[in-house]
Amino acid sequence: MSEAWDDHELLGRLRAAIEAAEAVPRDFVEAGKSAFAWREIDLDMELAELAELTYDSAMHREEEAAALRADSAVLRALTFAATQLTIELEITEGALLGQVVPPQAGEIHVQGGAGNGGPLEIDDLGVFVIRGKPDGPFRLHCHTHTGLDVSTSWFTL
Repeated sequence: MSEAWDDHELLGRLRAAIEAAEAVPRDFVEAGKSAFAWREIDLDMELAELAELTYDSAMHREEEAAALRADSAVLRALTFAATQLTIELEITEGALLGQVVPPQAGEIHVQGGAGNGGPLEIDDLGVFVIRGKPDGPFRLHCHTHTGLDVSTSWFTL
């Protein structure tokens, strides 16, 4: 840019920057946000095993669209797997419905997403309910009565 600020040149460069930002794929932006969330990793949970995201129905939505009826409700399902425990989630309009597999009682905490929440009860069947949907990046930390500590990777709904 020249030393004297030319309004037309400045507007042209701003327009190009906005167009470049809009061209970035949404998945790439979400991955960047999730990586940024690691800056707040809770050191108290460092002994917890990390459960990696192994299934996200949103990634398979196009493939499943042909099989869905037009009037059926679309739920998002997520699966996080660790060596000894799997955390399955269904995201509904106003809640996260979950189950730990194998089924066992314990507690679940929501970390991040506009504050920490919990502990919430996990019943003997491994079922738990998180009312409302967290905003922004968050993760779940599960502590079972059998002594397992598992945290999901950070994710955003």
